[in-house]
Amino acid sequence: MQQRLGTTGRADRFYADQVLDHLNARMREFVPRQEMFFLATADRHGECDSTFRAGPPGFVQVLGERLLAYPEYRGNGVMASIGNLSENPRLGILMIDFTRDRIGLHVNGRARVVLDEEMRAHYPGLPVDPVPGRRAQLWVMVEVEEAYIHCAKHIPHLQKVPAGARRARSWGTDDVKRKGGDFFGAAAEADRRPPFRPPEHTHAHLRGGLHEDVPPESAGGAGPVHAPGARPAPRDEVAAQLNGEFLDRVEQVLARARPRRPAEDSAGFRGWFDRRDG
Repeated sequence: MQQRLGTTGRADRFYADQVLDHLNARMREFVPRQEMFFLATADRHGECDSTFRAGPPGFVQVLGERLLAYPEYRGNGVMASIGNLSENPRLGILMIDFTRDRIGLHVNGRARVVLDEEMRAHYPGLPVDPVPGRRAQLWVMVEVEEAYIHCAKHIPHLQKVPAGARRARSWGTDDVKRKGGDFFGAAAEADRRPPFRPPEHTHAHLRGGLHEDVPPESAGGAGPVHAPGARPAPRDEVAAQLNGEFLDRVEQVLARARPRRPAEDSAGFRGWFDRRDG
């Protein structure tokens, strides 16, 4: 497409000047200040999902110049992103600072899902969030493969509403109304539409390059099955680690979870590190 549209020169300059295989010092300073990011994943067939993650400053942990981690809080139980990562560990993260620097950071890499207790055993210094609805059940560790800027020219400049002037967020609530109710009217149409069924992939061209040798029935089993003599793709090796025993343990963690009461934002809470100097 670069050749057809005549942008190869600009693209090459961008690769050379802006695309890193690690987080440099400025990126490592930028990440802990962010309170949200957008997450892109895909399953082994290439079916995509994009979602939103948020938390207090510091909820995304910088563990090194090539390693990030973010918590998975209690959600709607669909587990779309974790499910995709169990089959295809590639992900894309986009962090945008709308209020201060009006700039964005892309991070692409390979993910590994870790239970909270295992994460804290390896990183005992991780802070514990005081809000019950923001207690991590799982962590996603991201091995950084690409990190690059998202330019400012199309990013709107927003202003934060003071805590006292906004409605408190109900972290971890199961109250449908507090979560937004039936804002788009989908539930009202439930009786008039057939039940949702995930798409069935019967055509080889929908399988995706590195997963074209993975049969559908292997998705929930012990891991991908490769054609005789084929060399397993690295992402398949990671997916195999995430399947089987790992998914059983995730179910155990989720089974222990209890519905949480709505938690109001604390006016004195300044992020996980509780820094009082700024």
